[in-house]
Amino acid sequence: MDDGFTAFGPSHLAAFAALLAGAATLIALGRWARRRDAAHDGPDGGRRAGRIARGLAVAIVVATVPLQVLYQTGDYWDLQRTLPLQLCDVASAVAAYALWTRRPWAVALTYFWGLTLTIQAVVTPDLAKDFPDPAFLLFWAMHLLTVWAAIYLSFGLGLGPDWRGYRTSLALTAAWAASVFVFNLVAGTNYGYVNAKPNSASVLDLLPGWPWYVLAEAAIIALVWALMTWPWVRRSPIRPRHGADGAV
Repeated sequence: MDDGFTAFGPSHLAAFAALLAGAATLIALGRWARRRDAAHDGPDGGRRAGRIARGLAVAIVVATVPLQVLYQTGDYWDLQRTLPLQLCDVASAVAAYALWTRRPWAVALTYFWGLTLTIQAVVTPDLAKDFPDPAFLLFWAMHLLTVWAAIYLSFGLGLGPDWRGYRTSLALTAAWAASVFVFNLVAGTNYGYVNAKPNSASVLDLLPGWPWYVLAEAAIIALVWALMTWPWVRRSPIRPRHGADGAV
């Protein structure tokens, strides 16, 4: 197989198919677990839902960490690309933590990052290698598992953000962007594409040049995330707390 990845080629379409199949499965599995937990354990149970969530958290770690280590060695090492500083690198770690603990801030951040920014990378991947190269496997394992985590927690288990989670997610995203921007200036890199647009096609091409596209992207994200928060708050004005024990 050709080493070069082709957008919307066979491997890209296969990844889309896997994304959709996994999402449908996890939504059904999450809702089944919620019903079983409510019927057998009461409203404060959550044992089945918690086991599935922790299993998915372990899958993220097992699937991504060894590949991340490999990606930092040998011919793969490249200061411009391989450091785990992209937002999707951080998002996969947050997703694993959210699945394991179901802390509200981590659940909210996984929901927003997984269903917007990670999805953007799935649609317009900045990827050079094709299957079965480890770089290809790392990219898709990280992105698909993050999206699946967001879908399982939200549409499977019914854990959505509130306005506090919205504000916290905006603040953490801004902190990540500022930190990566400074690192890029010092190291001459472009992680997060906050210092320049990516070389490959992306939705950022629809926005003006730097720094205006960064400001426009921030405004769009704030608006879209607010719209994504509103249905959860509207549906449940007084929402129960869910913490490390996984109770919903």
